[in-house]
Amino acid sequence: MLRILHDTKYDFIKYWKAAVFGTIAFIALGLVLLGVHAARHNGQALNKSVEFTGGTSVQLKFAQNPPADVVRSAVDQAGFGGAEVTTFGDAATYMIKAPPKQGEAAATDAAAVGASIAQVLAQRLPNNPVRVEQSQSVGPRVGAELQTKAITAILISFIVTLIYLAIRFEWRFGVAAVVATAHDILTTLAFLAMMRLEISLTVVAAILTVIGYSLNDTIIIFDRVRENLKKQRKEGLREVLNRSINETLPRSVLTHATVLAATMALLIFAGEVIRPFSWIMAFGVFTGTFSSIYVAGPILLYIEHRWPRATTTESKGTARALAEERRREKPQPVSSGR
Repeated sequence: MLRILHDTKYDFIKYWKAAVFGTIAFIALGLVLLGVHAARHNGQALNKSVEFTGGTSVQLKFAQNPPADVVRSAVDQAGFGGAEVTTFGDAATYMIKAPPKQGEAAATDAAAVGASIAQVLAQRLPNNPVRVEQSQSVGPRVGAELQTKAITAILISFIVTLIYLAIRFEWRFGVAAVVATAHDILTTLAFLAMMRLEISLTVVAAILTVIGYSLNDTIIIFDRVRENLKKQRKEGLREVLNRSINETLPRSVLTHATVLAATMALLIFAGEVIRPFSWIMAFGVFTGTFSSIYVAGPILLYIEHRWPRATTTESKGTARALAEERRREKPQPVSSGR
């Protein structure tokens, strides 16, 4: 069996303050960018797909790279003012997202929208043939319903996670894991703002996958922490956390490397449609590992110091470790020179 990083003794918890400062700065930058995007895109801080906003999405492919201003003016001329017009993969492919028209109660015929836009473009650019690669429509009510269900799915995952960890471990571990999961969602939103990725149902699935991936990593570390605390060694909780992270490090490195390799293959070769999903998964490998070490660990350490557990037969090792750490931190009296 391949053995790497065996019997390491890295002090991970030593750098938790710098890690917290870095992740707060990252999240703050993402929130600022969300405000900038909201000001520039009529209140739409996130780049939501038609699945959430409602409207029509049309993908056009030109024979040659067309002028962007001509494409935008042609879309306006076709009667879809306010539509978002962006390149999609290369300069010859455009994605047009047209919002629903006033008073529109149902989804517009996507094929008709694509044909009308292509007809205007054929008149404006007679020497540059264009074809409709893909078109889809979603009604405003359907988009709002999908958005509500996506948020509900994320909240339910939070509640179920807290209940499971509270039963499987203790409420302290559950709270630390949920805080780490909330960190993953905030950093992912910041990443979405920085990359301006389109949020679709596929991206929501990627976010839920990242939550599960991060929780799995956190649970493995916490399980090792619980085992080491029961061994009744004369170690502080800080040392137990460091030792537990180091003991699970070989497994973590192999798992993360495998997932990242598969994700990078999707990112490079899978195409534009699956690319936002691949970006979120690749970022999730890093933020999930980071939160398991530098968010869940310090939160657990704080909770144990703030609300220490009582000494019982089962928690004897934990109580002894906490008492030993408090004794180390307590200032020693200065002896007189008599």
